[in-house]
Amino acid sequence: MKKLFRPENWLFIPMIGIGLFLASYFLAAYNYPGGSNANRLGMGFDWINNYWCDLLAKTAKNGSRNTGRVFSLTGTIILFTSLAIFWYHLPAFFHERKRNILLIRYTGSLSMFILIFIFTQFHDSVIGIGSTISAVPMAATLSELKKNRLKILYVFGWICILLILLNFIIYMTNWLISWLPLIQKITLVLFLSWIFLIALKCLAISRRKSWLRS
Repeated sequence: MKKLFRPENWLFIPMIGIGLFLASYFLAAYNYPGGSNANRLGMGFDWINNYWCDLLAKTAKNGSRNTGRVFSLTGTIILFTSLAIFWYHLPAFFHERKRNILLIRYTGSLSMFILIFIFTQFHDSVIGIGSTISAVPMAATLSELKKNRLKILYVFGWICILLILLNFIIYMTNWLISWLPLIQKITLVLFLSWIFLIALKCLAISRRKSWLRS
């Protein structure tokens, strides 16, 4: 039973969660009636002009009932719950600074639970608060990746942070706003890839240590 609840086993949850989220995203997009800010009368999900949040709305941009919402809601809850588990258990693989470990564990989990409510009427506030808090575990994780000489993951993380900042700047200033839906999707894919690769690396390190002990 103790083996089942080892930190490395918990990291399978975010990896599976990311896969389930992506499947839910595609199902939600497939069932989205249509319409975007660029074309209110459009049919189906526009991968260039529709936002992730469009899939979470009760009513599509073209005025029809959003039949894909159940898939997007399910995927969103799965994603942020699994990412909360990821941030909580990730520090078990870092041993340098207790402060960083606490920051990653608790601010990471808190930010993900806040972002679960992205589908509510408090959408903008949830994004603002959740994203601001999530910057803390990301920065602390980057610090630990650098100390552990995981250079590729460290650089990858910085790319994700820069893209997240670009999203925020565009959202706040309307500069290049027509490109934001596409940039948002690219950022999401790269961020989830970063999380997946960190979990995969931690699993590999854990298995190598177990092999050396045996």
